[in-house]
Amino acid sequence: MAVKIRLKRLGKIRAPYYRIVVADSRTKRDGRVIEEIGKYHPTENPSFIEVDSERAQYWLGVGAQPTEQVLAILKLTGDWGTFKGDKNAKNTVQTAAPKAEYEVDTAKKSVVKPKAEKPAKAEEPAEAPAADETASDEA
Repeated sequence: MAVKIRLKRLGKIRAPYYRIVVADSRTKRDGRVIEEIGKYHPTENPSFIEVDSERAQYWLGVGAQPTEQVLAILKLTGDWGTFKGDKNAKNTVQTAAPKAEYEVDTAKKSVVKPKAEKPAKAEEPAEAPAADETASDEA
């Protein structure tokens, strides 16, 4: 049985994202897989690449053959160099800068108006029935 490390396509039309999977070479592109070992999102800037290096090393060690696209990804993550015995193999994947934390602009006024107090309305109906009782006593 020939085992391949390849990409499994997910997502919508014109918005693809992929999982890096280990599968039998005879299965469909998006068919049954043996194991998922990573993710690849090409539409993000920079592209999001995440590979479980330990599992990738295992599957390469037992003879799984990567496709051209996965080979390029493994070279970026340094897993291919590690598999070939390169001591200086390192991860060259670019990571996105963390988003800046949101800060409220104190120079602007708040648009939200405070709610009116309603306890005064609640007291009025309580007094009205008491007045009715006194009126019925007089009659």
